[in-house]
Amino acid sequence: MNRTALAAVAILAVLTSATACEPTTTTGSSGNTATASATATASTSSGSGNKPATSKTVPNFVGMGLQSAQDTAQSSGFYTLTSHDSLGRARHQVLDRDWKVCSQNLKAGTTAATDKNLNFGAVKLSETCPAHDEAAPTTAGGKMPAVTGKSVAAVRQALDSSTSLTIDDASGQGRMVLLESNWKVCSQTPKAGAALNGQPVTLTAVKFDESC
Repeated sequence: MNRTALAAVAILAVLTSATACEPTTTTGSSGNTATASATATASTSSGSGNKPATSKTVPNFVGMGLQSAQDTAQSSGFYTLTSHDSLGRARHQVLDRDWKVCSQNLKAGTTAATDKNLNFGAVKLSETCPAHDEAAPTTAGGKMPAVTGKSVAAVRQALDSSTSLTIDDASGQGRMVLLESNWKVCSQTPKAGAALNGQPVTLTAVKFDESC
């Protein structure tokens, strides 16, 4: 094969390789061009929307374990479920099986829409349910609430998030208050009823099983 023929073969090989590297394109009916390697977008079924709420009789959950109550509520058609600490200590119900139901916001035996929020008041299994849920402190009216005996965690939740809060161990042992929901307030500054205008707040506290 002469040099001219060899050169022609080489040029043809280069052109063939370049064409193979280009992405394949397809043109839709709208004229838009897309590469064949583009990732397809998952389609959403038009029938996958939320089902309309219905009305059903609310079961009695009081006395049940929190996990069992949630399972029963869901099997009854109620899926919007929340829970809170009935003792007002602002504890989170991390392990539902360790808690029992003391109260429910939707009265048992009544009819309610299944999309309504069903909120359970709960305490730990070893604790006694209060006669009524312990009210959380509130700064309504811009006043410092009376927080003696309240959970440090509940007080923190009530105060503005910008508040400078100091918590000292009332026992004099100099312990750090790490899990605030396990500590109760012994004294407070400012006093209950004082106007809150951004001033720092200081609390002394002990653990709930201790005396101030």
